[in-house]
Amino acid sequence: MLCIQNKNTDPYFNLAAEEYILKNFQDDCFMLYQNENSIIVGKHQNTLSEINLDFVNENDIKVVRRISGGGTVFHDLGNLNFSFFMSGEDGKLVNFKKYTRPILEFIQNSGIEAEFGKRNDLVIDGKKISGNAEHIWKKKTLHHGTILYSSELSHLSSALKVNPLKFADKSVKSVRSRVTNLCDYLPVKMDISVFSEKLMTHIMEKYSVGELYDFSERDIKEIKALKNKKFVSWEWNFGYSPNYNFKKTVKVNFGNLSVNLKTIKGVISEIEFSSEFIQKDNLREIEGVLHGKKHDRDIIKAFLENYMKDNNLNGIAIDEMLKALF
Repeated sequence: MLCIQNKNTDPYFNLAAEEYILKNFQDDCFMLYQNENSIIVGKHQNTLSEINLDFVNENDIKVVRRISGGGTVFHDLGNLNFSFFMSGEDGKLVNFKKYTRPILEFIQNSGIEAEFGKRNDLVIDGKKISGNAEHIWKKKTLHHGTILYSSELSHLSSALKVNPLKFADKSVKSVRSRVTNLCDYLPVKMDISVFSEKLMTHIMEKYSVGELYDFSERDIKEIKALKNKKFVSWEWNFGYSPNYNFKKTVKVNFGNLSVNLKTIKGVISEIEFSSEFIQKDNLREIEGVLHGKKHDRDIIKAFLENYMKDNNLNGIAIDEMLKALF
């Protein structure tokens, strides 16, 4: 087994690295890494319905879709991520306990009474410390999980706080759980880097054939190419979302402004505004401007700015229009 202590903290690179390893390495692998502030969305989720977009933009949080299913999670440098890449037999490829057991053993050996949870997770005192997901490719399994070690839990809560009533879709919905940090339970305190090194040693000893591996120049080049082609793209991170309906009403200067829209691959296919104090002709013009555009705040803001140079919508600010649209 190749064991990779990946020091890169770019979430776009690291999720690209997982797909690259899964599809290009013949050896079984284990990888540890950390991501800077980011939200990692499950493959089959509607990204906009899972994130607090205002908080994400204000705090420069990256949003990245992974290739496995499951729910949305928040990553920061207080969170340690682990990935197994293992070959197997058809019918035996999905096995959450097989891959979380080595992690659980290490945590228990550290003097903590952790246990398997009910949602393919690991818990302490009923609080989640590790969420897990899997992706099958041919006869290989990618199993990856989080370890909440010393994360900023208030950021986690704020980044994922959204109003589910705005969206109607068939996407996989995240199930929020009570969470806690593992470091608070350790009898002997240590930095996350020390914890990571000890965990890597545990995995190498458990699998006995483990050897450290550093990405080659070719690996890095290929991972960066995949990152730029797929993992930083709007089409993957937002456009891949299942088609959805979005409906919202906001209070502005003289009353309410409502919007009802539908998307196909993240692009607005139908849109209707309603307001008792804006002329219908103006509303129809805005609908025409936004039809066929990506349901993306920056893109829509640019079109609204251009339109409102020559049109006064009873003093409504662009930010107010955007609140109705997101």
